[in-house]
Formats: sequence, C-alpha cells, structure tokens
Amino acid sequence: MRYFKLTIAYDGTDFHGWQIQTGKPTIQGEIMDVLRRLTQEQVVLHGTGRTDAGVHALGQVGSFRTQSHLAAQDFQRALNALLPPAIRIVGAEEVGPDFNARWSARGKTYRYRLYRGRIVPPMIWRYVLHYPFPLDEDAMRDAAARFVGMHDFASFAASTGSEEDDKERATERESIQPSWCARRTTKSWSSPFADALFFATWFARWWGPYSTLGRGKLAPADIDRLFELRDRSKSGPTVPPHGLFMVEVEHEEAWRLGRP
Repeated sequence: MRYFKLTIAYDGTDFHGWQIQTGKPTIQGEIMDVLRRLTQEQVVLHGTGRTDAGVHALGQVGSFRTQSHLAAQDFQRALNALLPPAIRIVGAEEVGPDFNARWSARGKTYRYRLYRGRIVPPMIWRYVLHYPFPLDEDAMRDAAARFVGMHDFASFAASTGSEEDDKERATERESIQPSWCARRTTKSWSSPFADALFFATWFARWWGPYSTLGRGKLAPADIDRLFELRDRSKSGPTVPPHGLFMVEVEHEEAWRLGRP
C-alpha cells in the first residue's frame, strides 16, 4: 500500500462545501471520483478540514492510500487534466503510512477578505465581502489579541444542526496569531483590501462578532464575555462564506516518507 498527500486549491462558489454529499457537487466528491477512475479502486480521500459551501481554499490538504503504481506527479497531472477548472491540485507527494491530512495537522491558517472600495471590481466579487463603511481598526486589533490561546469557542462555533449535539460537542481549542490587517494603497479600481488572518487548531466562526466590533456595536472586552457565555446565539450574525479562504495547513513534518 502507498500513501499520498495532495495540496488543493479551489473556488468554492459552485460547490456544496468540501464534504461529499449524495447528489450534490462537493470538492471531496469530485476528487474522489477522479481518483477512483485513475486507480480502479474505492479510494477514500481524507481532508484536513470541512469547508462550508462557498468557502474557498488556497492550501487545503487531502490524503489517500492506494495500490496504484502511479507516481505523485502522475496523480497531479492526471487530476488536473480531469477535474473541473475550479479545483486544482497544486502539490502532490508520497508520504509515510502514519500521515493523515486531518489527524497529522497542527493548525490551519484562514483569511477573511473585505473590499473597502465603493464599487467591487466584477472579477473579484466572488472572493470578498463588500464593506465600504468605516471600521474601528484599533478595536479590531485589540480584539484579535483576545483570541490568542486556549479558549472555549462554543459562542463562535457553527451549529451541527442538532441542539443536543451542539451542547455535547467539545469546543475548547487553541487559536494562535489572529490579526487584523488593513491594506490600502490608493482608492483605485483594484484596491483597497482588508484581511482578517488567523492560525488555529480548529475553525470557529468568530468573524461575525469581530466585524460587529469593528462597526462599534461591540467593545473588545465583549469577546471575553462571549467566551464565558458559551452561547452561539449571542455572538451575532454569520457573514457570507465567499470572503473566507483556507490559506494553508501545517502538518507534522515527521510523517513525510523516509523520515523517522
């Protein structure tokens, strides 16, 4: 048996998220269909994280095992030839048997992107949240620092669809280096952008209250209160998915092929 790691980029606009769903186009489903055609095996592709419908990725990671004799580069070329153009395999490598895209991950970097100009250029509207209004950037930077460390993210977690399951789910996770970055050059057709970046062991929907805070409807200290409340109904609305990107995933390097 051989084991492979794929680094995957995709435009999530026309897909119902990462995870395979019967009768609906998904990223995992599209890639698995092609892998099964290439190997003539019932290949299962494991992903690092399950992005929601409309969310994009620059560096999602998947892993699978197979008895195929194809090299990693052959898988990459064949997948890119057969997948829809909205999904690209940007990297492929053979790894050791202990590597798993999900369980070997140390953390993921996400980015939520805003476009602050008056008119959104038509070529980017699928990938930004248009917000041409003032934001309290000092308050947002203050709030970003409050997400660092180990917290109970129950107030910021997406619902599973079951109130009982939501209560039972473990939501204590570590967040590292969240930041607010306002990048302005000129008030031109192609700018300005503003990004919220964060590295975490788990994705939480904290951008909703974060942006609410930027509009002056929350104070930075309210973030601490939301952690204590453990009530997702108190954290404000969830913003649209199309501004969100999974940027990259950090894995334990020891799981590469040939390493101890």
